[in-house]
Amino acid sequence: MTQCILMIEDDQRLAGMLETYLAQNGFCLLHAATGEAGLTLLRDGDHGRFAAVLLDLMLPDADGLEICRRVRALPSPESSVPILMLTAKGDPFDRVIGLEMGADDYLPKPFEPRELLARLRAVLRRPPLAGGSNPAPLHFGRLEIDRGARAVLLDGRDCTLTAYQFDLLLALAERAGRVLSRDQLLDALKGNAHEPFDRSIDVHIARLRAIVEDDPKHPKRIITVRGSGYVFARVQDG
Repeated sequence: MTQCILMIEDDQRLAGMLETYLAQNGFCLLHAATGEAGLTLLRDGDHGRFAAVLLDLMLPDADGLEICRRVRALPSPESSVPILMLTAKGDPFDRVIGLEMGADDYLPKPFEPRELLARLRAVLRRPPLAGGSNPAPLHFGRLEIDRGARAVLLDGRDCTLTAYQFDLLLALAERAGRVLSRDQLLDALKGNAHEPFDRSIDVHIARLRAIVEDDPKHPKRIITVRGSGYVFARVQDG
């Protein structure tokens, strides 16, 4: 089944080029030239659910960061659509802010279509279901990770995570007790499509802690091992 991608981008030429390229690689692309037009397409449901959003940082009617925030504020399931943010080259601060707003990944302009395709496939990657049935949920004290439903519950209450955040939490939880470096986590999530010394994982960890930790400043579930990486606590309170 062809997956449909929403591109919110005012560069008509770039959108046309990517529409052709992605069609050759099994995707359809729907283009919105403004932030408001993109939000309308996400909300109205006339085109079904989008598999992902390509979101430009600089739009004629709105800041891409604000559009990202508004997407994450939409009702579920639209709010959890993976977002790949397209940023001006040399703007690391904007990339970090984009991740903090809820983007799943970023790609600096100009970029090669092949790299965009690799990153797009990476954010769309889903863990396969074993044996054709839902795997058993993971339980860590008061935290439950339902791999089949791709849901996270804390004290029985649903935690709203992006697709990337869920995959990151799952990568840590399935290896509970093991220290994982940033590169190991990035490889588990994105294959070889990340940049050397990519620190975006730190931003995603911070956002995860804000959601699943009782006190994000003193985490008890996702623990930093200085100089090595992160470890998900095998035994947790409650």
